[in-house]
Amino acid sequence: MTNQQTSSSTTAKPFNEEASGVYLITVTPFKPDGALDLDSVDRLIDFYLQAGVNGLTLLGVLGEAPKLTAQESGDYVKRVLARVNGAVPVVVGASAAGFASMGELTKRVMDLGADGVMVAPAAGLRTDDQIRAYFAMVNETLGSDVPWVLQDHPNATGVQISSSVLMQVIDQSPRCVMLKHEDCPGLGKLSAIRAAQAQKTLKPISILTGNGGGLFLPEELERGADGAMTGFAYPEMMVDVVKAHSVGDVERAFDIFDAYLPLSRYEQQPGIGLAVRKYILAKRGAIACATVRKPGPALSKQDIEDIERLIRRQDQRLAQLG
Repeated sequence: MTNQQTSSSTTAKPFNEEASGVYLITVTPFKPDGALDLDSVDRLIDFYLQAGVNGLTLLGVLGEAPKLTAQESGDYVKRVLARVNGAVPVVVGASAAGFASMGELTKRVMDLGADGVMVAPAAGLRTDDQIRAYFAMVNETLGSDVPWVLQDHPNATGVQISSSVLMQVIDQSPRCVMLKHEDCPGLGKLSAIRAAQAQKTLKPISILTGNGGGLFLPEELERGADGAMTGFAYPEMMVDVVKAHSVGDVERAFDIFDAYLPLSRYEQQPGIGLAVRKYILAKRGAIACATVRKPGPALSKQDIEDIERLIRRQDQRLAQLG
């Protein structure tokens, strides 16, 4: 990995209702002492672009956003945008406890050059009326010029949004251009949304899925997803699966996915999953150090032995896949 920005074969697509492909949820690199590692940010972005991703999403849950100061968040976003230099769209997580914070963060990142923001419902919403009212305030806060992603992730937020309410929110949000679909199991919800669009009772919207590093990606593509918005230490897997599916080679898409499944499954363990991802990214040269900022998990000797075995076995499967 060089210290100079590398070119990528990625073709930038607009961030709008027709967005597709893989928007990679980025990790945040830290030095061994826990300080933000901006030099590794350059290496990491080069790595993602070389993998062929179609967009990047910053300051997500696995980007350790809650552990960053406001200054660090701004520095990180600014560094990523400078490195990307317009090669792909960049979306920034703007969920916040209050609308003032959401509005301030949104203005800051959009002024820096972000293409849009992502918002999840606030924890504590329980009724359909509360959910609709919340997103009415999101629309008012973000304004008419900021395209945004609706993140439907009940396992993280505790907010269950039914298919019917979700579609009402989408239709009542003119600048909501993308749904990050993370309801699990959520294949039925995905099918319901696409059926409504086919019947022209719901406006067009891009749907990228985020369930567990792409653990259900082939099935989600079969249900009508436009791609993935999630993270994995091997982003090329998701890129290749989406590409194969987009040209109608569904069995090839499943074969590629299957080759990475053991490592993908291991990376999705509650607790140590982010540490696993960062260990592999450091091993692949994408970041200098696998540090997870405190409070965070650390890998045991046995964990590392597991990962190394899985990597060796994956290499064998990829060789057989050709």
